[in-house]
Amino acid sequence: MTTSTSPTTRGIWRSLRAPLLVGVLLVVAATIGVLLSGGAREARYLDPDDTSLSGGKALAQLLRARGVTVDRVDSVDAALRLSGDRLILVTGNVYHDDMDRLGGDLLIDAGSPYLEDLAPEVRRDLDGARVRSREPECDLPAARAAGSVFLGGSPLSGPGGSVGCYPSPDGPTLLTYAVSGRTVTVVGDMQFMTNMRLDEDGNAALALNLASSKSAVTWLVNPPADEGGPVGGDKSIYDLMSPNVGWGVVMALIALLVTIVWRSRRLGPVVVEKLPVVVRAAESVEGHGGLYRARRARDRAAAALRAGMLARVLPRLGLTVDSGADAVVSAIAVRTGQDPHLVGAALYGPPPADDGALVGLAGYLDHLERQISER
Repeated sequence: MTTSTSPTTRGIWRSLRAPLLVGVLLVVAATIGVLLSGGAREARYLDPDDTSLSGGKALAQLLRARGVTVDRVDSVDAALRLSGDRLILVTGNVYHDDMDRLGGDLLIDAGSPYLEDLAPEVRRDLDGARVRSREPECDLPAARAAGSVFLGGSPLSGPGGSVGCYPSPDGPTLLTYAVSGRTVTVVGDMQFMTNMRLDEDGNAALALNLASSKSAVTWLVNPPADEGGPVGGDKSIYDLMSPNVGWGVVMALIALLVTIVWRSRRLGPVVVEKLPVVVRAAESVEGHGGLYRARRARDRAAAALRAGMLARVLPRLGLTVDSGADAVVSAIAVRTGQDPHLVGAALYGPPPADDGALVGLAGYLDHLERQISER
């Protein structure tokens, strides 16, 4: 009978299913990353035209629905050209060289690098407060109507007569005051105004109440990067990284985990393999004997001889392997007529001292077995 060594369909599938599984998982992870990122490469923080999670288009649409004019501008000059009773909204990542020229009512992120230029009366705590849901605990109508809001960031302190809301242990996270005929409002963190957070707690209510205090909003953003607008400032290396870097790391970790599971050592079923040749029993015995002799393992050889002999004769004597040594010796001595002391020494005595004693033990055990078999 011959066995084909050609690969079978089942064998090919077994060898390829693990790499195929890794490939499928990588494709799925990449697809999920692209879908969830949703254009994150072009995300612009609190931009009124941006629909990403960090954008501000949802707030801009709500303001327009209220009848508030929202003008997106990317330069101070453009902001100054707009007329009317306006509120100027400045987020924390806006960078322009001449921000001190802005006038009128202001809504500012405390993280703005121009806070000292736009609101010199305000001081911020750089240690920061955890961003979480907070109660207003103040008399500001816009805050009291909104209720709890997802706020935190920089605790603030301002001039006399200022109103502080949403307190943290180190100070309020929203501060508003009047100076030189205008109202300046500073918030510790503007995340509550983003598309992602706007529908939580009273975030939308507070954002609308603050931004709709005037009939028009001048929403200041950065110029496009290809126009060479001034950027940088207080940005960290993490701000400059592409948002897709995180997804790349996650996909790499998933691929690594799958590879570890695929290639890790694990126990499987016992593999039964046919011997390439037939080995005669005598040759197997001689081989084992040679190994025992090479290692001078007379104790193990004697134990194997005794165990084999008992396994064959105990059923003939009506005994089991659990029978005690005394019962075994007595039964064999009665059956064979041998001296019990000799039988006990042969079966349970110390290991042979040399090869000659081992040969003698083997012969005596064989003699006992033949006598038991014959009677």
